[in-house]
Amino acid sequence: MDFNEKFRLMTAEDMNRVLLRMASQIVENNPDLSNVILVGIRRRGVPLAARLAQKILEMDQVTVTTGALDITLYRDDLSTVGDRPVVNRTELPGNITGKTIILVDDVLYTGRTVRAALDELIDFGRPHRVQLAVLVDRGWRELPIQADYVGKILPTSEREIVKVMLPEFDETEQVIVVEPQ
Repeated sequence: MDFNEKFRLMTAEDMNRVLLRMASQIVENNPDLSNVILVGIRRRGVPLAARLAQKILEMDQVTVTTGALDITLYRDDLSTVGDRPVVNRTELPGNITGKTIILVDDVLYTGRTVRAALDELIDFGRPHRVQLAVLVDRGWRELPIQADYVGKILPTSEREIVKVMLPEFDETEQVIVVEPQ
């Protein structure tokens, strides 16, 4: 499917600034960072979690543990994904019971990805609390889920797609809004 770019929401510099602000808010709201684990939702949430951890290290000289969730088998639309969905590894650093987990994702839209992440997370233990950090919140939901840390809020139509591009997966670093042709 081909897409038309409508506009650029964030440049690499904008993303850096937004992630720095989000990292600062995480530090402010979590006085005991030794009990915090930043868990990225695969794919783009994983490098975003690593960047937040790096910014916290630079600000406070505290190393925050990171992990990764692959929610593929927890999706409520798994039957529509394909006959053989690609499942990647979930990597959590030890026992999560009693920890503060901050789920990190690129875009919050319907809430279904976060619901799947919560379902999987609970299979690994009982966190003290779970927070949500997203780079972009599209402002529309199918489930009652709200982010604690938001880079940008951008109300969009159902037709529009927010595309987060990171060097780990793409040739550039930016956030754009596109529409199918």
